[in-house]
Amino acid sequence: MAALFTLVGQLRLVGLALVVMGGVHVVLPRLIGWPRDLAGTSLLTRQVSYAHLFFIGLTCVLLGLLPLALAPDLLAGTRLGSALLLGQTLFWGLRWAFQFTVFPARLWRGDRLRAAAHIGLAVLWTWVTAVFGYALAITM
Repeated sequence: MAALFTLVGQLRLVGLALVVMGGVHVVLPRLIGWPRDLAGTSLLTRQVSYAHLFFIGLTCVLLGLLPLALAPDLLAGTRLGSALLLGQTLFWGLRWAFQFTVFPARLWRGDRLRAAAHIGLAVLWTWVTAVFGYALAITM
C-alpha cells in the first residue's frame, strides 16, 4: 500500500487512470447523447466525429500504458524519459486548461451529473498534470 504513495506508484496509478479513461470512450457517445445529437448531421460529420473519438480514446490508452509499464524508466533521468515526461505534462496540462476554458459553466451548471463530471475531471486532470510535472521536475 505504501508503494502507491511513491512517485513510481503515482505514475502507475495515473497510467491506469488514463487507460480506464481511454476505455470509457467506448461508451462515451451514449453517455453524452451523441447518437441523437449527430443524427441530423451528414454521414461524413458523424464518421469524422466517431473516428476522432476512437483516436482520442486510443491516445489515452497509449499515453497511460507508458507510465503504467515504464514508470521507473521515465524517472531514470535520461533525455528520452525527460522528453516523454515533458510531453505528458504539456499535453495533460493543456487538457486541464481546456476543462476551464472550453467547457463553460453553462454546460454543466444545474445538471448534477454534468457538474459532478466537470468537478471529477478537473480533479483528475489536476492530479495527472501534477504527477507528470513533479516527475519531470525531479528528473531534470
